[in-house]
Amino acid sequence: MEKRQLGHTDMQISVIGMGAWAIGGGGWLNGWGPQDDAESIATIHGAIERGINWIDTAAVYGLGRS
Repeated sequence: MEKRQLGHTDMQISVIGMGAWAIGGGGWLNGWGPQDDAESIATIHGAIERGINWIDTAAVYGLGRS
């Protein structure tokens, strides 16, 4: 996986990232829908195995669940 420098830091991040909004599930207003923890964890592991080291998540995704 190709990596690029993040701004003026010494961090190298993958050119493809993984969005984690859906991992937050759907049990809240504006939630994505049902999700399975084992499937979500397997997806993260698969992304890492493919060289993705940039995972977009935030406290608001599933109210912290993501």
